[in-house]
Amino acid sequence: MRHRLVYAVAAALLLLAGALTLGGWGDEAGKLPNWQALVLGVVQGATELLPVSSSGHLILVPWLGDWTFLKENDAFNQTFDVALHLGTMLAVGSYFWPDIVALVRAWLGTLRTRRIATPDERVAWVVLVATIPAGAVGLALEDPIAEHLGEPWQIAILLALFALVLLWADRRPATRVPAELSLKEGFGIGLAQSLALMPGVSRSGITITAGRLLGLDRDAAARLSFLLLVPTVLGAVVLKGVSDVLLGDLPSGWVGPFVVGTVAATGSGLLAIEWLLGYVRRHTYDVFVAYRLLAAAIVALLVLTGVRSGTF
Repeated sequence: MRHRLVYAVAAALLLLAGALTLGGWGDEAGKLPNWQALVLGVVQGATELLPVSSSGHLILVPWLGDWTFLKENDAFNQTFDVALHLGTMLAVGSYFWPDIVALVRAWLGTLRTRRIATPDERVAWVVLVATIPAGAVGLALEDPIAEHLGEPWQIAILLALFALVLLWADRRPATRVPAELSLKEGFGIGLAQSLALMPGVSRSGITITAGRLLGLDRDAAARLSFLLLVPTVLGAVVLKGVSDVLLGDLPSGWVGPFVVGTVAATGSGLLAIEWLLGYVRRHTYDVFVAYRLLAAAIVALLVLTGVRSGTF
């Protein structure tokens, strides 16, 4: 019953995004067209939650299509990025709402008792501790990373490199559950998560890799990765929302693309979660390793043959 509900809600959201796009709702000449926002929203929702790098794909898709609007309009790009991440956060938050409520209650309980006693309390603290490094590194290095990383040739290298790391980690035996992780190990997962600030690494991919290296099974590693997304992305959305939206001026022509992109990202995100959790209960992560290596090879081939520039 739950599976049918998730698929129904996801389909309704994607149909809504498609209808808004076909109807030209909020489209403005010379701005980001709704159809590109729809494509990027679907890409964001799927690739943020699958271990293939959303930030890398959000650069590679416009690069392949020669869509230059976001590249040439940084203010619009920054706020559109907030909208897309809001969509994936809504997908994870709604799917795991009971788990999130339980973890928040457990964490608040530890503040009253001043001890960590239950599995939920342990996981709540692991999630909190793992959020700290990514937030700190993001605040300190966001601008240098944006300035020096994110070129297609760099993304190709990171896609391939961390595909091999995931392949290696996924061969580890499953010996533990998330509640057995220490806070030090949670901090280590957070340090790993901070590597995902480099486009091509993948936030979900590197946290799943870290979880597998620490002995979690494939399902548990994926679920922990999804739970880590909520505070990490919530912090980024609030920070950028305040600085770029509340304290800044929303760029003209934002309504249509932002709504379409957010709705599409939420719909595709729900589908990605439901599919991935079902898939990894029966399979390894090899299909994602193969996809990353293939994508890296295609980018490298396009650059080396001169079909596309290695920069964007």
